[in-house]
Order: sequence, then structure tokens, then C-alpha cells
Amino acid sequence: MGKMTVYHGSYTTVEKPEIINGRNTKDFGTGFYCTVIREQAERWAKRYDKGMVNTYTVRMDTSLKILEFKEMTEEWLDFIIDCRHGKPHDYDIVIGVMANDQIYNFIADYIDGIITREQFWSMARFKYPTHQINFCSPAALKCLEFLSSEEVAK
Repeated sequence: MGKMTVYHGSYTTVEKPEIINGRNTKDFGTGFYCTVIREQAERWAKRYDKGMVNTYTVRMDTSLKILEFKEMTEEWLDFIIDCRHGKPHDYDIVIGVMANDQIYNFIADYIDGIITREQFWSMARFKYPTHQINFCSPAALKCLEFLSSEEVAK
């Protein structure tokens, strides 16, 4: 598999990515999140007073357990709901659409029974998709090679 460039938005330069078990649950569980969309990483970085976009090359190790969602599907929705509830998984890398704030609000409404699954899909399909790659294991982090870090203006 060839190399690709990915970006990570942060408050600091991250030369050696780590998996940090935070208290917040995320779309694809615990891990180190990147994207192939630089503008998205810039939006992540701009949440901080001093935002940094870190750039990496990645060569996927095909011996790792990789799950990829090419689009928003029922399986994608169920996987995010499980991860957001803290249910662990055994994938090294998970790739797919990010449930941005608007999409996640729809997911929360579905979980809370405010809307049906059908209503979720009718609202979610009109939102612009995003992208994320979660490096979930130490072996997955070895696929990343740090290139640079750049400060972004708010």
C-alpha cells in the first residue's frame, strides 16, 4: 500500500503520537485521530489558543486489523454509538466519516429516542461528509512518520 499524507490538529507539535485514554468518548474509540483533509485539521487546531497542524506520512501495515467505512451506513452508525458509549473494539485502525457536531446531535437525538433511525438518515444524508483515521493501537502508531508542524491563526 502506498504512502499518504495525513494531518492532526492540536494545541502543540506532536512528533511522537500517543494513545491517550481520555474521559471523552469519540466516534471510533480511543486513539490518535488524523484526517486526509487539511482544512478539517485546521478547524480542529483552531479550537485552541495556539493551534498547530501536524503533518505525517502514513503507510498502512496490511497485517493490522483495519476497519474502513467508505460512507455513512447502518454499520457505521452502530459502531459510533457503541464507541460513544465506551464499548471497546479490537481494531488497530478505523477509517471513515466523522460524526461532526451536527451529525452527532442527530445521533444523540436517535439514542435518546427523540427521532427514529429513519429520521436520522433523512437529516444526516444532507450534511457534508468529513474524514477521520483513528490509530487505535501502538502497532498502528508505527505507521505514522512525523513530517512537520505549523501554527494556524484563529
